Amino acid sequence: MFAMQYEITLPADYDMAIIRRRVAERGHLLDDFAGLGLKTYLICERGKAGSEVNQYAPFYLWPRVESLWPFVAGPGFKGLTESFGWVAIRSWAGLDIAIRPDFAADAVAGATRQRLPVAPGTDLATLRRTEAERQDSLVARPDGPLLHATALDLERWELLRFALWRAAAEPPDGPVQRYQVLHLSCPDMAHLKGSTAPFPRG
Repeated sequence: MFAMQYEITLPADYDMAIIRRRVAERGHLLDDFAGLGLKTYLICERGKAGSEVNQYAPFYLWPRVESLWPFVAGPGFKGLTESFGWVAIRSWAGLDIAIRPDFAADAVAGATRQRLPVAPGTDLATLRRTEAERQDSLVARPDGPLLHATALDLERWELLRFALWRAAAEPPDGPVQRYQVLHLSCPDMAHLKGSTAPFPRG
């Protein structure tokens, strides 16, 4: 599994209805994109849910890294750069993912993202196991997320936690970046769970 996100910060007086219309008109174009596990069309609005900025920040999960190239090197990403300029794409290597059996795209109302530093010398096998146990426990709660994924930035040594919720929500153990979800495309979501290597959890 491979996670990626780009963040487009917009002027303070930007009309976010423009982004909403863009997603309403174009979001469905990736609903059948081969190899895409999940794309969440995310926004923050200045003055809402604690956000100080207007931002368009799509987040992607790919079961296989090679599947992203038809998008990044194709008309989808080119169209975005023509509208907003060249943007940096952050990326993380997938650790694990948990998806509720009752997951439904039209039930998702909010998303959260946590980025946490990984200290030098951290036992990465233990980190992965601990994060998987935390994630499984969180998703099993009645009020837990519909989907939760963890990944690691191997250059910055940063742990990523990403979750989709029925409503705007905040996990119980730390500050998060909250997003509104305008649309979900999940044509190859079934392969996300099998895209992380199995490991013992006991």
